Amino acid sequence: MQKLGVAAALSLVLTGCGSENPDAQASDTTSVTLMLDYTPNTNHTGFYVAQHNGYYEAEGLDVEIIEPGDNATTSMVAAGKADFGVSYQEDVTYALTSEDPLPIKTIAAIVQHNTSGFVALESMGIDSVKDFEGKTYAGWGAPSEEAVIHAVMNEAGADFDKLTIVGADGSGIAGLSDTTGPNKVNLGWEFYGWAVIQAQQAGYKVKYIPLSELDERLDYYTPVIIANDETLENDPEMVKKFMAATKKGYEYAIEHPQEAAKILHEDALPDTDLSFLEASQQYLSAEYARDAKSWGLMKDSVWNNYTDFMYECGLIDHKIEARDQYTNAFVQ
Repeated sequence: MQKLGVAAALSLVLTGCGSENPDAQASDTTSVTLMLDYTPNTNHTGFYVAQHNGYYEAEGLDVEIIEPGDNATTSMVAAGKADFGVSYQEDVTYALTSEDPLPIKTIAAIVQHNTSGFVALESMGIDSVKDFEGKTYAGWGAPSEEAVIHAVMNEAGADFDKLTIVGADGSGIAGLSDTTGPNKVNLGWEFYGWAVIQAQQAGYKVKYIPLSELDERLDYYTPVIIANDETLENDPEMVKKFMAATKKGYEYAIEHPQEAAKILHEDALPDTDLSFLEASQQYLSAEYARDAKSWGLMKDSVWNNYTDFMYECGLIDHKIEARDQYTNAFVQ
């Protein structure tokens, strides 16, 4: 007991001395939370590169990357539960035109063009949207989903009422069938850079119809980075630091897709096949900033086009200006 007492006393003395040591002062590092939209994938590579290569640390930031769980990222960022989040253009427009608008703004486009589209097995014989008639589509139930399908089918002269829509069971392309009938799913909506490439590597022969080729208004930003208005107003310097490091991470991934894929594999997806991640990354690295002066920049026309589409389809009851939905101030 006496020895313990001496040790405790010594510990207190050393602790007291340490508190006066200028080298032991509290760190100036700022803790930041980034909430993803889904489980980690190649849409998110730039974040993991920035973390792995020390870009955030160099800016004095300690960034925690978390998944959304049961709550929507957009509403969590609006509520101040995360400093930054990964969302989608349509979610932002919904949030800002709702009866009780959420205090958020988009601060960067992760990918410049919509890389999603409709997918079916080649053997199903679906060559165009007109061929959707008599088929079954499995979706996730978002309000914009049915409106998009209805609009593109109508534009193609197809009868939307002849398409059966059911809830997706999570099987994706592996669950698609080339025959119609009860319990048969023929169509899905997937991102090319992930689900389609993964299916092709698994030996599936698929027909992919990009949304951006069906209607120019559907070439919207997905995904995007969002922040709370209060954060943007009260701590713009932290936002600038976060975005400077994040942009550097995506620029690295653009220039070094194979190395970036290895970082994602090592730090976030060790159980995912590396050859698939490399193929996915090769595709997306070419898409991150395609047709843009630099990564992250956005245009009024893209925001206005999809806002018009949402309004025409009755998804929102009023329009909102592009400048009220995004800013390029942090990615210049």
